[in-house]
Order: sequence, then C-alpha cells, then structure tokens
Amino acid sequence: MCGITGWVSFDRDLRTEQATVDAMTETMACRGPDDRGTWIEGPAALGHRRLAIIDLPGGRQPMSVETPDGTVALVYSGETYNFTELRGELIGRGHRFTTDSDTEVVLRGYLEWDDGLAERLNGMYAFALWDGRRDTLVMVRDRMGIKPFYYHLTADGVLFGSEPKAILAHPHFRARVRLDGLRELFAMIKTPGHAVWDGMYELEPGTVVTVDRQGPHRRVYWRLETRPHPDDRDTTIATVRSLLEDIVRRQLVADVPRCTLLSGGLDSSAMTALAARRLAEKGERVRSFAVDFAGLADNFVADDLRATPDTPFVHDVARHSGTDHQDIVLGSHALADLGVRAAVIRARDLPMGFGDMDTSLYLLFRSIRERSTVALSGESADEVFGGYLQFFDEEARHADTFPWLVRSGWHFGDDIDVLSPVLTEALDLGAYIAEGYRTAVAGIGRLDGESDFEYRMRRICHLHLTRFVRILLDRKDRASMAVGLEVRVPYCDHRLVEYVYNAPWSLKSFDGREKSLLREATADLLPKSVYDRVKSPYPSTQDPGYAVALQGHAKDLLARPSHPVFDLVDRERVRRAAHRDTPQITQDSRRGLERVLDLALWLELYKPELSLD
Repeated sequence: MCGITGWVSFDRDLRTEQATVDAMTETMACRGPDDRGTWIEGPAALGHRRLAIIDLPGGRQPMSVETPDGTVALVYSGETYNFTELRGELIGRGHRFTTDSDTEVVLRGYLEWDDGLAERLNGMYAFALWDGRRDTLVMVRDRMGIKPFYYHLTADGVLFGSEPKAILAHPHFRARVRLDGLRELFAMIKTPGHAVWDGMYELEPGTVVTVDRQGPHRRVYWRLETRPHPDDRDTTIATVRSLLEDIVRRQLVADVPRCTLLSGGLDSSAMTALAARRLAEKGERVRSFAVDFAGLADNFVADDLRATPDTPFVHDVARHSGTDHQDIVLGSHALADLGVRAAVIRARDLPMGFGDMDTSLYLLFRSIRERSTVALSGESADEVFGGYLQFFDEEARHADTFPWLVRSGWHFGDDIDVLSPVLTEALDLGAYIAEGYRTAVAGIGRLDGESDFEYRMRRICHLHLTRFVRILLDRKDRASMAVGLEVRVPYCDHRLVEYVYNAPWSLKSFDGREKSLLREATADLLPKSVYDRVKSPYPSTQDPGYAVALQGHAKDLLARPSHPVFDLVDRERVRRAAHRDTPQITQDSRRGLERVLDLALWLELYKPELSLD
C-alpha cells in the first residue's frame, strides 16, 4: 500500500522540475512512511511513497523495465490478491522476475497484456504507467474504487495523485472550488468522477484513462451488470461461503502484522471468524481491535439505529474465535480535539464526513497502527448483502431519490441547516440530487420478467454498490492511510459483489431479515448472540461532554467575526447552537457545530478560492 503521484508535460523536459516532483511526492508521506522514490525521464515524472507489505526489500518504486523501444515505468498503490497465479502465467510466457512483489507482476503483466491487464487483476489498486515506447501515460483504478486516484488535465499533459493534496502541491494548480463543487461537498451522493476541486477529476472505478499527445482516452473495463441468477438458496449460500473463504485466504497474505476490525456485528464477526480459522491452520492467532467510548457500556441509551452497545458482542466473538483482542477506548476530549479534527480534514482534503465517527475512526486506526500494519474490515457487506434500514423502509423503497437520504436527517441530524440562506438558495441541493439520481438509475439493467418490486430492490442495491459504498470506502482509506495503516475490504471482492448483486431480493432476505445470505453462509462460525443481533451501525459517542466541547470551540470561532467561514454559514444559527443548554443540544445542533468547525478548519488549512457563480 502506497501513495503515488506524477506529472506528464509533453512540451517540457521535467528533469529540471525535480523540486516540484519531490514536493508532490512528499504530500503522500503518510501513505508510505517506509520509503520514497522518484523517476524522471523527458516529459514524464513519477513519485512514490511506500508502505512495505509484501517483499519488504524487493518492492521499491518507481519500478521500471528497459525495452528495445523505450522504458516502461510504474508507480503502484494497492494489493493484487491473485499475483501468485499471474506470476506463474507470466513465467510460463517467458518473463523473468527479480523480486517477489506484486508490483513487478503488475509491471510485467502490462508488458504482456497492455492495459488489458486490468481485467486480469483481483484486488484493490490504483496505478500509473509511463510507456516510453509510445509516450503515453496509462492510469488504472480497481473495480470498486477501493483505492483513490485523482488527476488534472493540463494544456500539455496531466497531473495525478492518490489524493488531491498531491495535485494541490503543484504550483500551477489553482485551488478553487466552484458552486458545483460545494454541491458535491454537501449532497452526499458521490457523483462519479467528481473531485470537488475545480479542474480535478476522480478516476472512476473500473476505468483506464490513457493520456498521449492527442489528449485523454477513457476505457471502462468493468461495470456492475445485471445477469440471471440460476442458483437456488442452498447453492447460493454454499457459493457465498466458498467465495468468502477464498477471499479471506488471499487477503491474509502479508509479510507484516495483520489484524481484523471487529464491531460485534455480523459482517466483521464473520470475517474475523474466517480469518481466525484460516490462521489457526498455520498455528497462528488473529489479532482483533474494536473501538469503544469511555463510559458507554454503563450509560448506553438505545435509539432507532443502535439498539445495543457493541462491546458485549465484540467480546463474545473474541472468545468464540479465540482472537488476541484489544478494545481501543476513546474519551470525548480526544474526539473533540481540534488537532485531531484538523488531521482528519488533511487526510480527506475536504470538510466532508461523519463528525465524531470520523475522528474516532482516525484515532482507532492511529492506535492500531502501533501494533499492526494490515487490517481486514467488514466494510461494504451492508451494501452487498442488503443490511441497511433503508432496504426495508417502505418510504425509502419507493422514494425517487437516493434511499440513504430519505431518513438521514432524522437518524443522524441535519447539518445543512447551519448554512447561510444565501448559500442554501444558490446550492439548490434538491435539484442537484434529483439530477444525480436520474443519471444514476438510467443505466441499470432489468431482467426479462423481473417484477416491479424486484427491479426496484435491484436499483436500490445498485445505487448502494456504485454510489454509497464509495463514500465509505474513501472515508476508510483516507483515515487509515493517514496513519500508514492498510485496510483491506474482503466484501468488495468483485466476484462476490457480482454474484450477490444478481441474487434476487427474495433470496437476500429469505428469512425476512437483513443479510440473510451472509448470516446463513457463516452461521457455524458465529456465537448465537451475534447470529441473532440486529444491524447496528458504526458507533457514535453519547457523552454530552463531547457536545459541550464542540460548543466551546464554536464560541471561540464566534469571537473571530471576520473568519471566512461566516461567508458560508449563518452566524446567528451558530451562536444559538453554541449557547444552548446542554440538555437541549439536539442531534441537529451537534451535527451543525461539527460542520461549522470542519469548514472553518478547511478554510484555514487549504485557503481555497471559493467561487459561488
């Protein structure tokens, strides 16, 4: 796992631009604390920061191969889980390897199959190749968008990086956010290709973009397609189990300490149990980590989303699977700390997130990184198997909008109310979201004879797998890589995604519950408490001290009336929320204060040029 960046300028010799390439590369130091490297040849420059996972001495980058027709050089971020099989195939085709790394497999795979290599990879990856034989840059991103990749087209080439900060470090890039970027920032719909920053794009998942002297060329090598599902229930359950066992086996491969993220829910518990069983065969014990909040177990209050605290279920799984477990207990002071909040914003390059659930995730990962380098996560199982409340909510099922938006304000609080009336009117988020929804559902295929209900559920599943999950994957990648922790997501294996997506909803919910297929496929591995547990999302602190700390920070901000954040938010609404008595602090107030503080820090850290036209 690493951070990559680069610059192609067809009209220049970039060997005179080493300082700029170094500056872009160093912005990725958090993603790759173990090593750094740059490669420049004529119009192309590549930068790399490495987090060493496989073949620690042999996987240095940028990695290049000299051919009779020119140099081919690679910067690669991610993991290719089928690299052993690909390596064997390439050796059979005459290739000779000098390392044991998956990076070299990707490089030599490109020499053999050109950009058709993308279809052969199983993994999470974002990489770029400079092909000196053709003076062409080839940029590739994995099917589900697990690893990030951004680019900016210039007058004579392209800038790219794992994160926007690499491009923002280039002196010729203008750090500007227009009104459409602000819409994307506040809408929570993840428009494909949109990067918020003006002139910057996100390389879409499952896509190859090549850039030559004629400009960019785009090829989609994978998309989520509708296909018939011929298997009955028993066969489907057995296939899901078989896929999960293979996926976890592959994703446990590493030359560094591994662990699992354990919440006590079905997703992470099943994954942890599979990992524990696999490692036990080798005489090893899996490590597991869970987040908890000081005093939560004693003072927990159930709500519509969270009926039970995680910790008792976490401990049941740890005992049942024999993991080497540790709870990471966080206090409200750390969650509300402005330095931590600033670190989260620097990780994301944007003030878009989930409040204390973002800061706690960052703190959790920072603590885990002291003990492990690779973590397996249960992320995306809800999208794959149908786990969220909106899958079962009749209003969300029939709404002509993104289903997670129907009750998000009710469940999580509405942070948009704090924006200034002028900005709210200019954003017109309702129209933006409506257009995004129409675009998102336009190409979803329907099977012959598929009922209206089954097709509506297919659309809901498709939206979660192509829009919502990308919000969560980006959040998890940035928070983990900000501290040099690689998080792998077994439920995002494209084979599993394709198979379960095409199972009809009647199969996915055959027992009337969420994630029926996953529950039955792993039933023998789970303690009964977890098997019977109702879905509970990532935890949020209930300590009123957290809201009080937010109010204190907001009062400090109000004492700076010239702060640019007040060009975006309503000062009076902020004042009322900051001075509200503690028992009267609503979820809306808390979310609004989090939004204001995030915006203020972002404006201070990045000083973006805002254009509201």
